[in-house]
Amino acid sequence: MKKKILMVCESFGGGVFTYVSQLCNDIADDFEVFLAYALRPQTPQNYKEFLDSRVHMIELQHLGARGITSLKNDVAVINELRQIEKKVRPNVIHLHSSVAGGLGRLAFKGKNNVVVYTPHGYAHVLMGNGKKSIVYKTMEKILGKTNSMSLTCCESEDEVARSLCKRTAYIETGVNINDLSTLLDGIEPEKNEKFTVFTLGRACIQKQPQLFNEIAMLVPEAKFLWIGNGELEKRLSAPNIEVTGWKPRKEALALAKGADAFVLCSLGEAIAMSLIENMYIKKLILVSNTMGNKSVIKDGINGYVCEKPEEYAAKIKMAMKEFPGQLPERAYQDVLNIYNTDAMKKKYIEFYRKL
Repeated sequence: MKKKILMVCESFGGGVFTYVSQLCNDIADDFEVFLAYALRPQTPQNYKEFLDSRVHMIELQHLGARGITSLKNDVAVINELRQIEKKVRPNVIHLHSSVAGGLGRLAFKGKNNVVVYTPHGYAHVLMGNGKKSIVYKTMEKILGKTNSMSLTCCESEDEVARSLCKRTAYIETGVNINDLSTLLDGIEPEKNEKFTVFTLGRACIQKQPQLFNEIAMLVPEAKFLWIGNGELEKRLSAPNIEVTGWKPRKEALALAKGADAFVLCSLGEAIAMSLIENMYIKKLILVSNTMGNKSVIKDGINGYVCEKPEEYAAKIKMAMKEFPGQLPERAYQDVLNIYNTDAMKKKYIEFYRKL
């Protein structure tokens, strides 16, 4: 008899969708996999095509686009999750992201199975300081006392987890190298006359667009690209910044291939898929000294870890004079050895079996 793994994923869109669907497919040979999910506007319309036919799909009726609007609805979600547990009788329940992690840890007692929670980036870290952040952190501490364990995506996220609960572990996020390599082979780089620095993502608090803008102001001789847009894009006002808006994946990768350096100056990450992809593309990487980023990039070894805009600017100006080619090469090797789905699959199978 194969062990039964029940995945619970409310945030079934974006990077979490890619992560969870890949994970379900990777472990389908070794475990009987059930996926309880909620549809969101970001969920691909053909989402079922991304999943192995052996994965048992269970659509949650009280989560998703309708949102969690009341205590009554929360209770309905908890009851629904308990009914699913009763029917499936899983050996392991794996909760993904904060909503599923919150309600799931209230719903599941962990008496007849092991309850695992993966935050995919703790909300109170990603949103910065403020009252809302304090509320989220307090909730994490309370829920951390339940009969569950936290499984994070890297060592520095695990450090945060250890301050919130007793049982923790981490498995590094990875990209599918074969898929990415095949996609990149057919893409011509977008050529630039100037040294080009770029980032990718939503212009929001987490991604610190004002810091990216300060860096650009300090290096006026370089071209800066922000691939994406968002509520704080007006902060990207430096004359040498181009905000491209959201691009189809192939166009975004063409811009990435044609650029020289990738900056991720966020407040924190689990592990950003864009970071791993640009390590694989052999871009010079500069990141903030924060959760997630500092686990992947080691300063002066496979990229640069920076604190202030002046540090980013100094490293970019150095690279414009003499490009440190050994750093991107080391970052590329790290993806081949650590941050890929083959390595992630082996670690997950071992992790679930030990549970």
